[in-house]
Amino acid sequence: MTQGVFKHWPNRITAVRFVGAIVLFGIFASWGSRSEADVLRKTSTQIAFWLFVLTALTDYLDGYLARRDNLVSAFGRIADPFVDKVLVVGSMIFLAVMPWSQPWFPAWIVVVVLAREFLVTGIRSYVESQGGSFAADMFGKIKMVVQCLAIGFVLGRISFNWEAIGIELVWLSWCTHALVLATLVTSIGSGLSYVIKARAYFGGDE
Repeated sequence: MTQGVFKHWPNRITAVRFVGAIVLFGIFASWGSRSEADVLRKTSTQIAFWLFVLTALTDYLDGYLARRDNLVSAFGRIADPFVDKVLVVGSMIFLAVMPWSQPWFPAWIVVVVLAREFLVTGIRSYVESQGGSFAADMFGKIKMVVQCLAIGFVLGRISFNWEAIGIELVWLSWCTHALVLATLVTSIGSGLSYVIKARAYFGGDE
């Protein structure tokens, strides 16, 4: 990995994140239609939790290295957000269909998140084709953080014996529901913010 687009560490880390996402999905697929009681007995729940956390955190690492060393590239601009969406949206889709996680991540919320991603991708493609700049704003970055926290809480809820360390499951459940709801709100809000930013292009103005 010393030639081409993988010459620098940010792109290598992006590739590793993609592999991590695929491994995570393989673990999800292995759970299949198991009930929550069956999943709780599997050490793979903790593996999935830590794999998701580490894979999500490396997003900030490759971005930091790219900015620090001025290694922003065309490959990184395409691959980095692509891997983000694969990891986050892919995880949500699995959580929306597995029996133990369905109550925490309803399918309709995932549909809203997907619709937002399609909308923003379409707007970004059009604006940039017109010579405009459409980089992710702070609202979009907050949305990403909230999504990762929601997924992490859903996975973490069944991965550890929280009561043994004094954390009430009722409190943890409320936090999990709140974060999933925040995922919905920030997805819609960030989508609307991008629409507002691009409204001049919809009218044909430069």
